[in-house]
Amino acid sequence: MNELSGPNGAAPASGRQPVVLQVLPSLVTGGVERGTVEVAQALVEAGWTALVASSGGPMVHDLERVGGKHITLPLDSKNPLVLRKNIRRLEQVIRENGVDIIHARSRAPAWSAMAAAKATGAHFITTFHGTYNRGTWLKNHYNSVMVRGERVIAISDFIAEHALRLYGLDVRRMRVIHRGVDLAKFDPAKVSQERIIQLARAWRLPDDVKVVMLPGRLTRWKGQTVLIEALALLGRKDIRCLLVGSDQGRSGYREELTRLIGQKGLTEVVHLVDHCNDMPAAYMLTDVVVSASTDPEAFGRVIIEGQAMGRPVIATDHGGARETVIPGETGLLCKPNDLVSLAAAIAEALDYDADRRLLFAERAMAHVRENFSRQRMCDKTLAVYREVLALPEPTAGSDEAGA
Repeated sequence: MNELSGPNGAAPASGRQPVVLQVLPSLVTGGVERGTVEVAQALVEAGWTALVASSGGPMVHDLERVGGKHITLPLDSKNPLVLRKNIRRLEQVIRENGVDIIHARSRAPAWSAMAAAKATGAHFITTFHGTYNRGTWLKNHYNSVMVRGERVIAISDFIAEHALRLYGLDVRRMRVIHRGVDLAKFDPAKVSQERIIQLARAWRLPDDVKVVMLPGRLTRWKGQTVLIEALALLGRKDIRCLLVGSDQGRSGYREELTRLIGQKGLTEVVHLVDHCNDMPAAYMLTDVVVSASTDPEAFGRVIIEGQAMGRPVIATDHGGARETVIPGETGLLCKPNDLVSLAAAIAEALDYDADRRLLFAERAMAHVRENFSRQRMCDKTLAVYREVLALPEPTAGSDEAGA
């Protein structure tokens, strides 16, 4: 067993396909949860067994629909006594299901998963999804579990550099796997005109008005206030801006945004829209997609979704956006928290003629297909699993390769 091998260093018994258990707090909504289901689907298509343990949520149905099995455990708790009990619960799951790999995607479940893996001889892998709040020694120690996997998957180069710099991770254990977009879903050719018209009517959009959209939950660091201020500076009343996302209980911030919109005289321009169930159609309604995050995005799925739909995108010049946007070719980058820079970028994108928009669309869609597809993300994740299990890559023509 080499120094980067796991506790048992062995592949599953001959003739038995591997079993992978992903653990996370819940399956409610979000990029982490969506990625978990997507990897589970890839495992099932490869002939492996895909298990997911969480406290549950509406996306359990999505998991079961793709052939994964859900195990309900209180993994959303940070209570030390519950974390300790979760170790024993996970040990039981591992032994009863013959789990080969336990893949932790969040800190609280990771502590229990790491101990359970050590007790059972299962391999332990983590995915480092964000920068996490730091401060006291205890907080930093709590975060450090995410770099203790045999392999640590970072969702961007930005996150990899952060983990290597702050947590002293051995670079040989790091693997960068960018998040991916479902190109079968986010495909302009597959969005019917009826879907677009239905959404335009629901949002009461006038015909032929240019639309700016910022998708993302209503939380301050997503930069909704920055966009509102930039639009006020821009001074155009012939456009509509859609802030699409749930407040997730942050009613105070929603009320603050409503007041700011009124104060800036933008009541007819800026509309707050709750969660949207048809984002491909929403992108097709949009002339410019904006990510105005004031803090660096760990990755920024909105930006690759917008590019996949052939829309000009504007993002702030930090974090994952530097890896997903090719400035001047697939989108624009502006200075973080800079109203003048953002207003200028919006004005430029809105003024693109048809030929310029088509050129952006072609480059952006090709960029996402080549670098940020869901298939690419899943293939690279399964390659990490095979690596720790010392399994060969599937050969062309095999059942797994054709999955």
